[in-house]
Amino acid sequence: MDNDDRLMGQILSRREALAVLGATGAAVLVGCAPGGSEPEPATTAPTQPLSSTGTEAAIAEPAADTLPTCVVRPEMTEGPYFVDEQLNRSDIRSDPSDGSVVEGALLELTFQVSEVSNSVCNLLEGVFVDIWHCDALGVYSDAQDQGFNTVGQKFLRGYQLTDTKGIARFTTIYPGWYFSRAVHIHFKIRSELSANSSFEFTSQLFFDDALSDQVFAEEPYAGKGERTIRNADDGIFQQGGSQLLLEVSQDASGYAANFDIGLQLA
Repeated sequence: MDNDDRLMGQILSRREALAVLGATGAAVLVGCAPGGSEPEPATTAPTQPLSSTGTEAAIAEPAADTLPTCVVRPEMTEGPYFVDEQLNRSDIRSDPSDGSVVEGALLELTFQVSEVSNSVCNLLEGVFVDIWHCDALGVYSDAQDQGFNTVGQKFLRGYQLTDTKGIARFTTIYPGWYFSRAVHIHFKIRSELSANSSFEFTSQLFFDDALSDQVFAEEPYAGKGERTIRNADDGIFQQGGSQLLLEVSQDASGYAANFDIGLQLA
């Protein structure tokens, strides 16, 4: 499988982010930190965790002349496997072409999208959130690559429109791995499902290596053998992936993760 990604955009310091928040122009994505923790001095790069295990992130009132409870996240390429299927569905495990369901550990993934305005994160309703990723054996749907041809199949792809609380929820499986990449999920946030979208942001979510080791010890993942690339060895993860690591919880049914992200539109 191809090395599907290269870095897009850049990671900003807090001082640079403050300048961005005070400017107008193109859309800029920032991530809302959980719990409303106090922001660090503007000269320090963001270090706090960027996802939450709660259902909804708390939105804190910002101190004067500081960032809100948001930190900048890096944009990353969509890679060669994005297909704009425009499948409006929350559960993306099935293949609409034949009704089959991919096997793998259950993963409930929840996004909360906000707009950053006047240094405050306001929940953003009515934006499109797409996700897509490989199956337990490292295969993408509706793609042709060395070792597989899944053209016409549409498993593990779909989008949701954020609700009044900025929430978009997906039911999927824990992604597998393939040569040259660490474990990841692609996502895209945009205003319209068309080329006329007024804003679009694309990036990737990553997983803790120890958790992936635990998941991959079980079938159907175990049949693929030991993975060759961990986070530290992934060239994309090295360019800001630590800011895109999911905090994953586990219960008897499977895994769950929440990802909070803010968007400056002005």
